[in-house]
Amino acid sequence: MTDAPLDLPERHTVLRSFAGHLDAAPTVVYPRLLRALEPRAGAGGRFLSDPAQRLIVVQGSWWYRGEYRVLEEDSGSVVQYEIINVAQVAHWAGTWAARSVLTAAPRAFQALLTGIGA
Repeated sequence: MTDAPLDLPERHTVLRSFAGHLDAAPTVVYPRLLRALEPRAGAGGRFLSDPAQRLIVVQGSWWYRGEYRVLEEDSGSVVQYEIINVAQVAHWAGTWAARSVLTAAPRAFQALLTGIGA
C-alpha cells in the first residue's frame, strides 16, 4: 500500500458525510481508529495517517477516497467520515460506481464507531 495524497484533487465530489460522538478523548479515539483502518499486509490502495491533524485518508479503486477526522468536543470526540468521488476521468461514473458503498456506509460507519468506542 502506498501513501495517499494529503490534498484532494481539484476535481472531487463529496458523496456522503457521517459524524458520530464518542465519550472518549481524541487522544484515545484517534489511535483506535487508526488501528481499525490501517491496511493489512498485501492490501491494495493508498493510505495516509496524519496524527497532528487527527486525519486518516484511505484511497482505493479509481474513484474512492475516504477521509476520517477526529475532533475534540467538550464531552469527548466527534468522528467525521466523508466518502469522496475523486475520479478524474469519467467523474460521473464514480457516483454510479459508488452505489453499493453508499448503501452499506451508514451501517459500516456505525459498526466502526461501536468497535472503537468499546
